[in-house]
Amino acid sequence: MMNIETPARSPATAAAAVRAHALKVVRGRRTVLRELTFTVPRGQITGLLGPSGCGKSTLMRAVVGTQAKVTGTLHVLDHPAGTPALRSRIGYVTQDPSVYADLTVRQNLDYFAAVLTPGRGPAAARRREDVTRAIADVDLTSHADALAGDLSGGQRNRVSLAVALLGAPELLVLDEPTVGLDPVLRRDLWHLFHTLSAERGTTILVSSHVMDEAERCHRLLLMREGEILADDTPDALRDRTGSHTVEEAFLHLVDEANAARPHRGREPQLP
Repeated sequence: MMNIETPARSPATAAAAVRAHALKVVRGRRTVLRELTFTVPRGQITGLLGPSGCGKSTLMRAVVGTQAKVTGTLHVLDHPAGTPALRSRIGYVTQDPSVYADLTVRQNLDYFAAVLTPGRGPAAARRREDVTRAIADVDLTSHADALAGDLSGGQRNRVSLAVALLGAPELLVLDEPTVGLDPVLRRDLWHLFHTLSAERGTTILVSSHVMDEAERCHRLLLMREGEILADDTPDALRDRTGSHTVEEAFLHLVDEANAARPHRGREPQLP
């Protein structure tokens, strides 16, 4: 069961979209997340960076409330993670596109918009506006009437992102949204992320195993083997380690961690 006790608030924690303390996930005999304590600031892009299998997806599922067997304290937008009141306030994009192949782009969004905000009259009009805006946000207006099953993998990923943008969520949780995209689409998506953060105040938690994307984030959580090696800005991480890039800083922190702790047998890593 999730520990739902409410910690004392301070100016720092009040400004956090996500607050975790001693967050742990054990799957069978394997410890997937190891006593994580961190915050995700509101209105910023926080990158969750680390190699495949280090626990990024598990952490994201915990944040959106879909991960089982979580212990510790985890509050999201000032509510315990998984609280029903958060469902309309969080947008979540998984690694695999979550759209219906036999529906068009617009039909997919119409369906999910109706689930989020049911009703007729003014509610229906707002849904239509919301759908049109989300399609434009991900640059799929020219493909709005195409079947999702006929789109490329990258385009289907963008449909999933458009679904997550419905209702203008306060927190977007994006699990490796740029995997498989060409450099132009990656650049355009990151431009969108910064627009959402700067103009709409959206908090974005985005995972990646591509270190050059770290430079695009306001803040970073660097993960390895279920642990957080660092929670800081890219500039601070480079300065702290005397590195030119975040990738160099990450490798430096890995070496530091290996030297500081006793040898531990490697456990199989899970996503």
